[in-house]
Amino acid sequence: MQQLNIYEVKTHLSKLVEQAHNGETIIIAKSGKPWAKIIPFDTPKKHFKFGTMKGKIIISDDFNDPLPEDVLVSFEKDDDEL
Repeated sequence: MQQLNIYEVKTHLSKLVEQAHNGETIIIAKSGKPWAKIIPFDTPKKHFKFGTMKGKIIISDDFNDPLPEDVLVSFEKDDDEL
């Protein structure tokens, strides 16, 4: 990480942007005090592509059928009743 005054940043902006692109952080200072920084831009992650699991996941025919009574009752019990 390097710190440069505003005048130096104006003079070498293209070079500093290239350095930031390569992963370096540049601190911009005014009168020797840090004011801002140039950092690398994070590349967005790829979006999810629908259909990549087609044929690999099977949902049973009774997936949406009502649950058995004993299972429904267990959802209604308090933790200390189990």
